[in-house]
Amino acid sequence: MSKEPEIINSVDRALDILLLLQQEGKEMGVTQISTHLGMYKSTVYRTINTLENKGFIQQNPDNGKYWLGMKLYSLGMLIREKSHLTSVTYPFAKALSEKYREVVHISVLDKSAEGYPKHIIIDKVESQQVLSLTPPIGSSAPCHSSAVGKCLLAFSPEHYIEKFLGNELPGYTNKTVTDWDKLIIELAEIRKQGYAVDDEELELGLTCIAGPIFGRGSDAIAALSLSGPTSRVKSDRFQELAAEIIKTTKLISSKLR
Repeated sequence: MSKEPEIINSVDRALDILLLLQQEGKEMGVTQISTHLGMYKSTVYRTINTLENKGFIQQNPDNGKYWLGMKLYSLGMLIREKSHLTSVTYPFAKALSEKYREVVHISVLDKSAEGYPKHIIIDKVESQQVLSLTPPIGSSAPCHSSAVGKCLLAFSPEHYIEKFLGNELPGYTNKTVTDWDKLIIELAEIRKQGYAVDDEELELGLTCIAGPIFGRGSDAIAALSLSGPTSRVKSDRFQELAAEIIKTTKLISSKLR
């Protein structure tokens, strides 16, 4: 029988508050945080004071609400700078973005995700052409409605998907796959063809293509995606883009082995 991990409740509550702010992507008041997490307001207030004292949370003096602090930014930038993965992938991502003038993202699985599978964007290269939806580095997003996320799921350990099977998959457009049976079939197809596509499943008018990045094992350690308006991506250059992404992710993988 596996041993249950020991949890320090106060630390667990503090992390829940930080993760809630990340998930909501906006400033929140004590009452809002208390309602979302089911904590007493007094507990939330004490926890926030502790986090604020260490620089992990900051208060907006104009409205009294709280947001993630600069200490988290400092830690995140240090991780990004010291990460072998991003240092290897960035030059390839930049070259791909410049060649096709589209946005390129690098993502990894969110191992702490709850409810449904998610991925975390660890790096990106902006395009000179404006997109309406460009999630920032560090943000967490659903896997089932994104090319990079589906690519990660297709080449992930079975136990990662199994813990979510049967849970509701939220829909974002009329093209979002919210049925697990259909998603499993699509993941099998992704493994065969070597790349994944988000066909306006997160935002209408936006299409993405993604390929897996491997280390020494058979599971993907990251994925790279190229995103652009459907009119540009699903055009006569679609096959070229898919082939270029597969080529790029294979080159990155060879550097990481």
